[in-house]
Amino acid sequence: MTYPIQASGPAVTAQDLTRRFGHFTAVDGVCFNIQRGEIFGLLGPNGAGKTTTIRMLCGILLPSAGSATVLGVDVASHPEEVKQQIGYMSQKFALYDDLTVRENLDFYARIYSVQRETRKERLDVLIDMAGLTGHDRQLTANLSGAWRQRLALACAIVHQPAMLFLDEPTAGVDPVSRREFWDLIYEMASGGVTVLATTHYMDEAEYCHRVGMMYESRLIALDSPDALKAGMGGVLLEVECSDPAHAEGLLAGVQGISSVNQHGLLLHASAADAGMAASIRRTLKSSGISVQRVEEVIPSLEDAFVTMVHREHTRG
Repeated sequence: MTYPIQASGPAVTAQDLTRRFGHFTAVDGVCFNIQRGEIFGLLGPNGAGKTTTIRMLCGILLPSAGSATVLGVDVASHPEEVKQQIGYMSQKFALYDDLTVRENLDFYARIYSVQRETRKERLDVLIDMAGLTGHDRQLTANLSGAWRQRLALACAIVHQPAMLFLDEPTAGVDPVSRREFWDLIYEMASGGVTVLATTHYMDEAEYCHRVGMMYESRLIALDSPDALKAGMGGVLLEVECSDPAHAEGLLAGVQGISSVNQHGLLLHASAADAGMAASIRRTLKSSGISVQRVEEVIPSLEDAFVTMVHREHTRG
């Protein structure tokens, strides 16, 4: 039986989605919706539960509790139907090294039953999109990491799915290639494709329309990147001093400072207001730490994530 793709409503719904492995809970009661044409990011460190979440939504793992639908199809009741309707790019490239670029694409086109009469044209379009024109007869084993990444994406969308799942798609790829990859994602989203991407790169999550922050198996925040940063409250003060490691511990106990973390040789302190700069200077100088500057800066998603994690620990 074939289940038609829903033409309206969210592309993805997750309600109290949970996955346990024995006594270990990998995903704990996650709830979110993804609208059609949206680029949605799941952000968090390795082990946060991102991959397990995406594997449940792809019909690869059955939920232990809760429910989810993808394009209107229930992932627990009809996982095989979900797999037919989506594109999925896993952390490990599912490419055949002993096949050429075109042969890999042709293989996936046949798996997804792309019509024979349109197959060559479709492959030509994908090879051009991936920037692999002139390299389609090259063995996949000889491709660079960035080109393999583009080929893996092309294979995932060879059947023109309405929903695309990308699990850590740019891990280990240089920043320029990452930017070019996201340009391709934007192009697909503008054509109506819905995208869910997992990442542990904080800057990469800025490319998403909305971001869900995962930590220790739970979704701890969900909003647009700008709203998440604005939700930190107060101000962010950047501190340059002689002993940042020691200074971090000292400032963590100062009233009016909610969290402190190191950014290389600098410190980022979430403070109640800009007036806390004077307290920071006094605290550090009284401990023999010289202070070069304390100034207010615009927070990044990494700052927002650290603040959210601190709040979780404080509640606990």
